[in-house]
Amino acid sequence: MTETLKKGDRVEWHSSGGTSRGEIKEVITEPTDFKNHHFTASPEHPEYLVESEKSGKQAIHKAEALKKIQD
Repeated sequence: MTETLKKGDRVEWHSSGGTSRGEIKEVITEPTDFKNHHFTASPEHPEYLVESEKSGKQAIHKAEALKKIQD
């Protein structure tokens, strides 16, 4: 089971350039479009808008792709 994530949590995820870290900026609980992609989020299966600490770029990830980290 994945842990509960919320806005403001620091997380890490695997990307093409290795492991990235960032902050959850928004918890998405309804279908949405972002950067020409459609995401099928729901309250039961939320997705997360995260901002990379290194680049400042934003992306949406599923909970399974994110790992909460301590400050």
